[in-house]
Amino acid sequence: MTSRSWLAPMRARDTTENHRVATPLELFFDLCFVVAVAQAATPLHHAIAEGHIWHGVEGYLQVFFAVWWAWMNFTWFASAYDTDDDVYRITTLVQIGGALVLAAGVADAFDANNYTAITIGYVIMRLAMVAQWIRAARGDRERRTTAIYYAVGIVVVQILWLLRLALPEDLLTPAFAALVVCELLVPVLAERSPGGSTAPHPHHIAERYGLFTIIMLGESVSAATIAIRTGLDTGEHEAGLVSVAAAGLVIVFGLWWLYFDRSAHSLIRTLHNSELWGYGHYFIFAAAAAVGAGIAVEVEYESHHAEISGTVAAYAVAVPVAVYLLVVWLLHIRPHQRGPFIAAYPFVAVLTLLAPLGPAPVFVIAALMVLLVTATVVVGRRVPDAIAQ
Repeated sequence: MTSRSWLAPMRARDTTENHRVATPLELFFDLCFVVAVAQAATPLHHAIAEGHIWHGVEGYLQVFFAVWWAWMNFTWFASAYDTDDDVYRITTLVQIGGALVLAAGVADAFDANNYTAITIGYVIMRLAMVAQWIRAARGDRERRTTAIYYAVGIVVVQILWLLRLALPEDLLTPAFAALVVCELLVPVLAERSPGGSTAPHPHHIAERYGLFTIIMLGESVSAATIAIRTGLDTGEHEAGLVSVAAAGLVIVFGLWWLYFDRSAHSLIRTLHNSELWGYGHYFIFAAAAAVGAGIAVEVEYESHHAEISGTVAAYAVAVPVAVYLLVVWLLHIRPHQRGPFIAAYPFVAVLTLLAPLGPAPVFVIAALMVLLVTATVVVGRRVPDAIAQ
């Protein structure tokens, strides 16, 4: 049981704790972050439909990194130190507020390349984590050095993010890439500090990532539904839009099925594996949310409102689906599988990328999802689990 006093000692939780599940606060935290994800996916959809593909993709990946990284740091910290007391809840509220500030600045970032509001929102979220790590340093003597590494590293990088706002526009993207590397290095260095590694709960982390994957896929369904509703309001192309909606639903459901086919907690046992698994989910989350933007682009093409070709519109769906399949295969499926079936996921990913070159690409992609799910159920589960052996 966690303490709910005003300021309980923040000690590391037991990694073998039974029945460790996501808390109501964590679920609320995730739902608030979806606002920022939706704000990033909508401009991506419009940018691709208007032919500004690179601008849309670049802006989306940058905004999504800010959302994902703040979410990921909170998730792993909460798995190790969640006290669920009043100060912890208020600090989490500050992080949520930062996410909303970030979401409010997405339009300026896409339209005017102005990252001021996004940066401020991001820094608010990250400095709230500094407060959490300082509490951990006070309460967990064994890992005090690790917590201090985290706190100092986060503060230094946030100062650099603020200084980035003063750079000329042509240096913003290179500076962003450099600061992403700095952010990723903070946990890598902190977890290898003399204080030792923190202790996240494998089952809890796997559940938290699974829930966020569901939310990202749900965001895809929501984005596609809004786009289809808008198209149907015109009273034209109804049959085509309904069929795109059906194909999109099959695709998203297939992506959900494939992610949850194998349990992930056994993959989060060592520090190295945890880092690869945790960092790699950036691509799963970003691709899952981008599928909805791609379906929305396909809707605009079907209703003759897009300024791009049918092939480009189809690739707006095919690329995130292929990325999702490849990364899920690398992180979730490949460690469990052996034998010829191990090649099924990359093979279907390649076919997905070829689908836009032929007729009815979205329906072909949906059919490929059905085939891969069927093969996973009929063949994949008959292969002995390599981890369990």
